[in-house]
Amino acid sequence: MKLRLFLAVIALVASLAAQEATQPASAQKRLLTEKDLFDFIWVANPQLSPDGHLVALTRVNVDEKRTGYETSIWIVATDGKQAPIRLTNGKHDAQPRWSPDGKQLVFVRGGEKDEAGKPKPGQLAMLSLAGGEARIITDLPKGASTPVWSPDGTRIALSSTTTPEDIEKAQHKKPADNAKAPESEHESDVHIISRAIYRSNDEGYLDPKRHEHIWILQVPTASDDLPKPVQLTSGNYDEGEVVWSQDSSRIYFLTERVDEPYYELPTTDIYSVPSAGGAPAQLANVPMDIGGLILSPDGRKFAFHGSVAQPIRSYSQPDLWIMDASPDAKPQNLSAAYDFDMGSSVFGDNAPPRGGRGHTLHWSPDGRSLFDVVEKQGRTPIVRVDAQTGAVTEVTHGDQAVLDYSVNPDASTIVALISTPVMIGDLFTVAGDGTQTRITDFNQRLWSQLNLTAPEDINYSSFDGKPIQGWIQKPPDFDPKKKYPLILDIHGGPHAAYGWVFDHEFQWMAAKGYVVFYPNPRGSTSYGQDFGNIIQYHYPGDDYRDLMVGVDEIIKRGYIDPKKLAVTGGSGGGVLTDWTITHTDRFAAAVSQRDISNWASWWYTADFTLFQPNWFKAPPFEDPQDYNNRSAITFVKNIHTPVLFVLGESDYRTPQDSGGEQLFRALKYLKRPTAMVVFPRETHELSRSGEPWHRIERLEHIVGWFDKWMMGIPHPEYDTTPGPTSKSAP
Repeated sequence: MKLRLFLAVIALVASLAAQEATQPASAQKRLLTEKDLFDFIWVANPQLSPDGHLVALTRVNVDEKRTGYETSIWIVATDGKQAPIRLTNGKHDAQPRWSPDGKQLVFVRGGEKDEAGKPKPGQLAMLSLAGGEARIITDLPKGASTPVWSPDGTRIALSSTTTPEDIEKAQHKKPADNAKAPESEHESDVHIISRAIYRSNDEGYLDPKRHEHIWILQVPTASDDLPKPVQLTSGNYDEGEVVWSQDSSRIYFLTERVDEPYYELPTTDIYSVPSAGGAPAQLANVPMDIGGLILSPDGRKFAFHGSVAQPIRSYSQPDLWIMDASPDAKPQNLSAAYDFDMGSSVFGDNAPPRGGRGHTLHWSPDGRSLFDVVEKQGRTPIVRVDAQTGAVTEVTHGDQAVLDYSVNPDASTIVALISTPVMIGDLFTVAGDGTQTRITDFNQRLWSQLNLTAPEDINYSSFDGKPIQGWIQKPPDFDPKKKYPLILDIHGGPHAAYGWVFDHEFQWMAAKGYVVFYPNPRGSTSYGQDFGNIIQYHYPGDDYRDLMVGVDEIIKRGYIDPKKLAVTGGSGGGVLTDWTITHTDRFAAAVSQRDISNWASWWYTADFTLFQPNWFKAPPFEDPQDYNNRSAITFVKNIHTPVLFVLGESDYRTPQDSGGEQLFRALKYLKRPTAMVVFPRETHELSRSGEPWHRIERLEHIVGWFDKWMMGIPHPEYDTTPGPTSKSAP
């Protein structure tokens, strides 16, 4: 009763404030701008309370300096009658998890700084919904993350890379400020590398001596001192995907006990360990890379996502699998007859840049079915899968993408984070008949000012009859009698898919007066296994032809100026942008982003290996001609299109010296029009979760280059000898 009264009072105050704040300053709609991104609010990682009445969520916003993001934990009622309430006051709070009785939340709090002003690793914090401030409950030197409550509510499993040496060092007294540290305390920053995978696009250089292990923490009471976590697993391998047994006596987890796994086909080990401590034991070895492990309500079956390892393919569709929770059990492909991507989603450029995701798999309370999401023909619905027959029934419907969702234990409530081309993403409750009720609207004030339009979908037959789906984003004031410049925007992957999801880039380009065409050529996901894998050993190739047929189809509609065509794309889209301008001169301008122009060079420098013949049948030193035949650098003399390269300085997925840098140097030698924009500190995720200012500048450079070469708008910054910088009048 105390909890409900507390929430009701705060909700009333918040609701009144929200009503005042969301009143639009003017009924006049305006065009979207690139800088509107600074005011975007994202919702991440919704978590339903056990009784299904409340949702804890992570709210994400751009920080005051506009160089990063802040996250905080909020709560909202599922009846939709109250405005969301902020629960935590930290600037880097995320991963909320409910206690089994629904009275407490544990989450990860980051952002604290040490004496030198450097960020400290995140720690677990706990908040009682009866009131009071959150308090930190871990103090591990390397931080704590991914908390998982035991079913009996007495303990929390967590992950940390902390070692006993870290703890011993932290316990030693620090020398005085003016004292010289002993030479033995020097920590080398030299990277000693003996493994083929030695750096990651997300983490930078990897430390082979440090691994993610499972720790156990006794849940403290309000009067307890800081509890000491106990390390449950150790060794030279990472562990993750913690699942408690129903009686809280054991913990199941996923690991891969192979020293150098890139030499072998993917496998995953399922282990278990007594939660009170003891030796871990292997339960099963699954011959594929799996994830999303969950245990059935009766504790007898596992469910998880996985893609078969054989035959070796560049694209192996993720399926939903179940398996007995017993030694040496064999997995059963529950979705073998369902030719779409289980557990996957179409993507845009505005999924939450921080905050993480929840679990995409949930058992029904009777264990007879599973809830999942599926990537299907440009949409991402929640589905229900019969655990015996594999029959799939869609729970949500419509032109939208479910980015995340949560189901409470008795499946009485479903809440979904839904995005559409005109909505970043907000929470909706989903009724049994699929009816959706909106319960958050964080961007209402900004969105009420903007003139956004939904795209038009297009389906056409390619050169060989294959059906291709795409979308056309038109300017808000579109007039079919006018002639517009066209931007072909190619997705990356290449095994990924555009769809019915918000994309700032497309909306902004359209607001600038361009028609944007974004298709899913062969190789895209969400259209079946064969459609996705058909480009194996032929990439780039016929996917380029799919794109050109699509451009022709749009030109036939009469509102495109065929002399004002532009092409851009990132990652795999950068590969196809490079390939396009080496094979045709029809485009007036191109922007290639985070590309690969030299496959052989990339084979040696990317953050993951191609030791398995997924994309190429042999390494470049054994089959150099295949790499040459598929590399844009081989055909650089054919490029006459003015091209800008957008690169990330810390991009280890497509290192800049294997992509745009090589083409840029070659084009400069050939005295062809080109320029290069390099973003410091940015990884391969520049467009989706890069520093906010950098994301803005990226958009400005893409359209700036097109404005220069198609619209005649001066941009001297791209010239070899820039013109004078304009100055404000005194």
